[in-house]
Amino acid sequence: MTDEKPPDRIKSAYELALERLARQGIEPPREDSLSAETRARIAEARQKTSAKLAELEILHRDALRKAHDPVAREKSEEEYARERRRLEDERDRQVERLRRG
Repeated sequence: MTDEKPPDRIKSAYELALERLARQGIEPPREDSLSAETRARIAEARQKTSAKLAELEILHRDALRKAHDPVAREKSEEEYARERRRLEDERDRQVERLRRG
């Protein structure tokens, strides 16, 4: 038999994951790092970007339906990928700026 005593309560999956991270030497996330206002602003930035990405995808699909030339389709795909990366990078920069304060 082991000398370990049973826990007072059952641990959540989150608590167990934090313990595994600690055993691996990884620092747990700080819960007090962002204010409620900052979290709301980050969520708003992500939501706006999601809306722009959805609009971009709709316009892209419409352009693909209208394009019959393979070269035009390829150009449209490249422009779509480039614009999508730009929007995602812009969102990531904005989120990072908000996190830093």
